[in-house]
Amino acid sequence: MIKYYLVSLSLITLLLTSCNDSAKKQQQQQPEATPTQVVEDIKVYNYDGLDPLLHKNDDTTYIINFWATWCAPCVKELPHFQEYYEQHNHEKMKMIMVSMDDPKDITSKITPFIEKKNLQQEVIILDDPDANTWIDKINPNWSGALPFTIIYNKNKRAYFDTPFNSYEELEKAVQQTIKQ
Repeated sequence: MIKYYLVSLSLITLLLTSCNDSAKKQQQQQPEATPTQVVEDIKVYNYDGLDPLLHKNDDTTYIINFWATWCAPCVKELPHFQEYYEQHNHEKMKMIMVSMDDPKDITSKITPFIEKKNLQQEVIILDDPDANTWIDKINPNWSGALPFTIIYNKNKRAYFDTPFNSYEELEKAVQQTIKQ
């Protein structure tokens, strides 16, 4: 009888340890974002490489802004993102500015623009010609117009398809998203 209990206890312990290890491995195997190229420290992604950045499941708040240097409303809201980044970059927050500019313009236009605007947050480029597919994957309600912002954490996700007109407006959107 004692052998039966010892064997049962051993099997239960093995099963619980195995399940715990499996859960840890699953968490660790979250796909990594993979750029197709890096030019002047700016990573260029196709949609499949970018997708993991849009679906992190950790205790960080992510702010992903799709923009372009040629988009006037995008350029107008950039200072609000920069101010938010400066005020909150010490928190569990990651801001990624996804440029829709042509990667061939990194050296001639994008890097000088980033330097001129003193953007400190991460800037990457999405270079994927199949916009009809990836726009719907990001959000089926998104028309594809810029700017477009995603704010999310592991509990909540919100989409914004109009520009933020002030720092306070952006801060309110983040707070409402992460507190829900």
